Amino acid sequence: MKYLNALNKIPGMGPQRMKILLKNFPDSHSAWKIDLDDLKKYFSGEKLAEKFFLKKKKINPDEEWEKLTKENIRVISLKDPLYPALLKEISNPPYLLYYKGNLDFQNLPTLAIVGSRKFTSYGAQVAQTFGKKLARLGMAIVSGMALGIDSFAHRGALESQGKTIAVLGNSLDEKNLYPKNNVNLAHLILSQEGTLISEYPPETSAGPLTFPARNRIIAGLSQGVLVVEAGEKSGALITARMALDYNREVFSIPGPIFSEQSIGTNSLIKSGAKTVCGINDILEELNLKTEKEKKPLPVPDTQEEKLILKSFSGEPLHIDKIISLTRLQPTIVSGALTVMEMKGWIKNIGGQNYIII
Repeated sequence: MKYLNALNKIPGMGPQRMKILLKNFPDSHSAWKIDLDDLKKYFSGEKLAEKFFLKKKKINPDEEWEKLTKENIRVISLKDPLYPALLKEISNPPYLLYYKGNLDFQNLPTLAIVGSRKFTSYGAQVAQTFGKKLARLGMAIVSGMALGIDSFAHRGALESQGKTIAVLGNSLDEKNLYPKNNVNLAHLILSQEGTLISEYPPETSAGPLTFPARNRIIAGLSQGVLVVEAGEKSGALITARMALDYNREVFSIPGPIFSEQSIGTNSLIKSGAKTVCGINDILEELNLKTEKEKKPLPVPDTQEEKLILKSFSGEPLHIDKIISLTRLQPTIVSGALTVMEMKGWIKNIGGQNYIII
């Protein structure tokens, strides 16, 4: 595995070229020792072979392996029995898969929840609620740990102590975790027995080309892809298209026709994606057991809590709107909201907007 990792460090190698090279050698050590003349046989173009050979000479397999050990990153190859079976089915699976955490999600149904980095309070509520409810029912939630919808999906799964898998467009060493604003989320995922996955060796930064490549892994790991919010050119739509190519189910959340963040999701529905208005729409399509019981409504302990709960109708409410509807003093509403959030009844989704959970 040490020499496979070293080969993977050669810029431009990629899974297809890795397969070509390894097909002609009995083991990875022999492939690593390849000379320039043999490289020219397997890769079209003398300049490409020379480029690979020069870059290979600068790589020390032992030093590269030590980086994995230091960062507690594990790696498996396409031939390893632990390699996710669903991912093997796609047309161009990563030859090497790096991960932190464990790969114990393979016996669970998997769903990707993806969407735009720009989001509305509606999108945030949907992503977090679906992530939470589906994870509670035993589904592993896959996403890309990007800001926005991805983050809400992961956090929803974590709230229910469920399984979530973050697929990254960068390496898993601490220095290159991206986005930086989600480093704490990455740590939280690992602390709750989740998984971080990447096809990139240490010291690989995120870039314009790594995210589309990352999206194919998200789609490949999942039985279906749920797009919550997506602009007209959102990367989430790339994931959805890849899911279709891999014969996976594509689900979409309908949104307001005047919302830029719903252009992509509404377009998916017009193109044949399954319209989702509740988690049972997903469970039924994937032939999974549907939600058997609804969460009981909270029983208020005070008149103020009763009035606040009564003011909710399914949409996020700003604190000013709650004050207006309940006609309570701002300080009383603020204090009651804090207590109710501690009880796990409501959640501040940002900007003092609250939802019932």
